[in-house]
Amino acid sequence: MSTAPPVTVTVKRRFAAPPERVFDAWLDPKLVAEWMFGPNVRDEEILRIAIDPRVGGLFSFLVRRGGQEIDHVGEYLEIDRPRRLVFTWAVGARGPDDTHVILDFAAAGAGCELTLRHERVWADYESRTAQGWTAMLEAVARLLASRV
Repeated sequence: MSTAPPVTVTVKRRFAAPPERVFDAWLDPKLVAEWMFGPNVRDEEILRIAIDPRVGGLFSFLVRRGGQEIDHVGEYLEIDRPRRLVFTWAVGARGPDDTHVILDFAAAGAGCELTLRHERVWADYESRTAQGWTAMLEAVARLLASRV
């Protein structure tokens, strides 16, 4: 664990798809399995993608990577389609030190701009976190472009 204070990582991405389509890609288990996890993204196997898309609902994204099972878990804190999605984010078990991910979707012409803020990230993971979210947002854009 880092001794440096936690930081907020911000990543922005424009999409050719409207806010509703980009928003929905975060809550549909089939779509999440195509862009966030699994062999389309990195060398891993998806064991379970479970999403309860309501405020207070939980999610669990269990993968096997490098021979190890990793469960990304969280709780939905705010769901305001298609403007804002807020959830906790942790690996393993949920707890008081969970980070928060805030997604703000803004219409931009025929598409939208997504601003992702990941709060309470350990400073040692700032660069890795930004790179990870940047790659995942690129994967969302490719997925949505392929499903026009």
